[in-house]
Amino acid sequence: MERKFTEQEEIRRKKLGELINSGADPYQVLRFDRNYNSATFKQAFEKYTKDELHSNTSKVTIAGRIMAIRQTFVVIKDFFGRVQLYIDRKSVESKYLEIFNNSLDIGDIVGIEGTPMKTNTGEVTVRVKTITLLSKALKPLPEKFHGLVDEEGRGRHRYVDLIMNDESMNTFILRSKIVTTLRKFMEQEGFIEMETPVLQPIMGGAAARPFITKHNVLDRNFYLRVATELHLKRLIVGGFEKVFEIGRIFRNEGMDTTHNPEFTTMEAYWAYVTMYDWMELTEKLFKVIAQELKLTSIKYKDVEIDFSKSFKRINMVDFIKQETGVDFDKDIKTTEDAIKIAGEHHVKFEEHQRSRGHIINLFFEHFCEKKCSTPTFIYGHPVEISPLAKKNSKDPRYTERFELFICQKEYANSFSELNDPIDQFERFNSQMKEKSKGNIEANEMDIDFVEALEYGMPPCGGIGIGIDRLVMLFTNNESIRNVLLFPHMRDEK
Repeated sequence: MERKFTEQEEIRRKKLGELINSGADPYQVLRFDRNYNSATFKQAFEKYTKDELHSNTSKVTIAGRIMAIRQTFVVIKDFFGRVQLYIDRKSVESKYLEIFNNSLDIGDIVGIEGTPMKTNTGEVTVRVKTITLLSKALKPLPEKFHGLVDEEGRGRHRYVDLIMNDESMNTFILRSKIVTTLRKFMEQEGFIEMETPVLQPIMGGAAARPFITKHNVLDRNFYLRVATELHLKRLIVGGFEKVFEIGRIFRNEGMDTTHNPEFTTMEAYWAYVTMYDWMELTEKLFKVIAQELKLTSIKYKDVEIDFSKSFKRINMVDFIKQETGVDFDKDIKTTEDAIKIAGEHHVKFEEHQRSRGHIINLFFEHFCEKKCSTPTFIYGHPVEISPLAKKNSKDPRYTERFELFICQKEYANSFSELNDPIDQFERFNSQMKEKSKGNIEANEMDIDFVEALEYGMPPCGGIGIGIDRLVMLFTNNESIRNVLLFPHMRDEK
């Protein structure tokens, strides 16, 4: 493969060749021992005056990437921040001055030995004694203000984005902290973390379009999992009472600001409780994350979210009546009624959605979802759109299920889990009929799961929480690409 280089890239390659010829190949350096990073260096010496540091001979060894060169001053960056270097041309040995003058470029990674000092402006700085080139950057970094700013470029070249944008680096540090807080919270609540298969012979656990791959030894197709639900519930059958999994999920669907084909969820199952127990625990979880991030409130999409307040709760059918005046419980009792009212309100539906329950959900999506700005639990979902949730004992047209919406987006989905194997078998059959009518997201018949339920599963509440959207919320990012280190991207044109 032939490659073409820019003039700047050619110049850098020439400098590298000269270094190699002189016996100073930077890529052969194995180790550089540091006694400070940018943060600890400043903490150690900021308390001193300029005069006090003038006579301070403390040895400082520090390393980082060159971000700026201004005459005899250099700024380097490490994971903890930035620090300034000063090259005194009168006192630095000639061989190191030669490196500084002829070998260094912005983007190079250097190791420095020196002493602490302060400039006339009071900035704590390293007075350079020796310079070791640890890695030569053969590509120039983007220009600071007009370089890597578009979302697609940042996602495609995340490593450059992390170098150039401190805000992006902070987002992924916060992501790690959010996941750690979530895991710690679940463990403190008595849940045990589990691992379930990514490759699955049957597509189930969620309404989604799967990725399909070939298992050569077994000579059959497998699905990349669209959910962890059915395997985790098998563990509840087996005797575990509180389980959770934080893991990757794969759905072969579209990409937009809130969807990526590969994403992370936390699913959890809790024996002997209902979805209402999960409402309480979910609200507590969100508030604990806010506390851990030292946030009493956040502003997201121009909406102020106060985590000191209780989350709103509203029934889906009641919400539709509130927004449209249509009372599905009182007036819309048949599929024909639902189809007629959908036409009157210009709500379109597919063939597999030709039912009262599907049309209720479409009414919610059209008229109510946009009103869910502050944290809102929506409950009372129709049975047609909830194949794994327990039916409401007072009205079997609905299920014991809720979704948490914030700023018009779903953040959590919870059921009082269906544990009736006969009902579950019938619902899988209904899903298969929808599949035959063109619903490519319908669940398949999982007879092993049905048989697991036939051994007896206790009453159980389950939940799924989207980690990526959670991070978007708490880092004030409106695109999922900005909270995924390596999002899926279309080919460059």
